[in-house]
Amino acid sequence: MLALGVVLCSLFLVALPAIAAAEDDYILGVYGNANEDDTIDMRDLTYVKLIFFGEKQETELADAKYDGEINPLDFVQIKLVIVGKEKELTLVDSADRIVTVKKPLERMVSLSLTYIETARSLKLETDKIVGVHHWVLSKDEVFYPEFQDHPDVGSAKTPDIEKILSLNPDVVFAYASSTYYDAVQKLEDVGLRVICFDFYDPKSYVEEVETLGYIIGKKGEADEFLKFYKGVVDSIEERTKEIPDGERPKIYFETTKLYRTCGKGTSWHNKLEMAGGNNTLSDLGRYFTVDPEEVIKRDPEIIIKFNIYESGYAVDDLAGLKDARSELMDRPELELVSAVQNNDVYVIAQTVLNGPSCFIGIAYLAKWFHPGLFDDLDPKAIHQEYLARFQGLDFDLDEHGVFVYPEQS
Repeated sequence: MLALGVVLCSLFLVALPAIAAAEDDYILGVYGNANEDDTIDMRDLTYVKLIFFGEKQETELADAKYDGEINPLDFVQIKLVIVGKEKELTLVDSADRIVTVKKPLERMVSLSLTYIETARSLKLETDKIVGVHHWVLSKDEVFYPEFQDHPDVGSAKTPDIEKILSLNPDVVFAYASSTYYDAVQKLEDVGLRVICFDFYDPKSYVEEVETLGYIIGKKGEADEFLKFYKGVVDSIEERTKEIPDGERPKIYFETTKLYRTCGKGTSWHNKLEMAGGNNTLSDLGRYFTVDPEEVIKRDPEIIIKFNIYESGYAVDDLAGLKDARSELMDRPELELVSAVQNNDVYVIAQTVLNGPSCFIGIAYLAKWFHPGLFDDLDPKAIHQEYLARFQGLDFDLDEHGVFVYPEQS
């Protein structure tokens, strides 16, 4: 026992770097993150030893082995996580569920499109995803060419459980939104391991990507991708955060449905705010249908129309987006609204405003909301670099694809 104490004290005294606060404002939800910052490194090893010797209070994530106590096994686990050699990993997903997975993961099923796109940004090998959401096969052939021979496992709300079981996955990735809780429960009821991440809200995306890097053994790739992603998003937020509320243009955002919009607590609202806009109907609810009279009363200066089916990588004709814009501008009830009067009505594709690609959409929004402030911002160039560097696609945006209309004011 004395010998063990000497060894442990020696390990403790070979001091690791001083514990520092995280640069980002989130806590990486992986067990072993003892000092509760945004990464697992040697500072966590120092911290867990301080806990073991009674010098620090135990933190929620300090129990790296997730066995109910702090002991030398946690020291070993943290070291293994740092070098990417751990045999299992316990994490907190975006639905606040604690999940333990065996490592390495070799067989994954994706019930979300956003997981596939994000995993591809992290250079996950295609053959490790053994089943995909049916939309990948029926609607996204151009964007996901390498997955066209993969098994169809249904959708996030209606998974094909028998098919998924037949694929013998190590884990199933699903959305974290409460909309999908019933489906997740059904998957777990038959013994499937499920991890829930949304990968579509910029408020949580960085944390989710960091965590995914640990899960799939692509931490270095996650860091590389996030350097690019944050380079875009942070450069926009650095400028927009200083804009006073009174100088933010009033925005009316409309989904594909007539007068269907969004408010606080939604990812769309977050994107509008990040781009420097004032979501003028944000106080009326989360997702709701608004009376046109209320839109007239609020008098938005800019209108953003969301589009799904007449846009994207497989569409080369702007006619659909032009028609969507004309329909909105020709509504008699909106003819005196400032946005219509000043031709500040824009249509944007789901492809670049939803999901992992939303940072591209945010760049377009920022350009529309504050053209003078973002005269150096080139959303199309950002989009092209994303496709080439992180999605591995040989896709020329000058030749193909329809994503916004008009591109600039």
